[in-house]
Amino acid sequence: MAELHSVGKEPNRKTVDEIIAGLEAMGNYIPPSEATRREYRNVLLEEYKEFVETHDKEKRDATHPSEET
Repeated sequence: MAELHSVGKEPNRKTVDEIIAGLEAMGNYIPPSEATRREYRNVLLEEYKEFVETHDKEKRDATHPSEET
């Protein structure tokens, strides 16, 4: 996910399909059932969205530390 985010990939279906293709290429089994793949895709999309939000927040916080003492 970090690699995809570092090249500016947005959290969308196309990016998730890239993640799935990469996982399959590495030998991870993803069932061929369309219903299962859809659910897997939705979970990955939510996880990638969360990753992007967290990473962007950490980057903002590092760039603009709070004024608290």
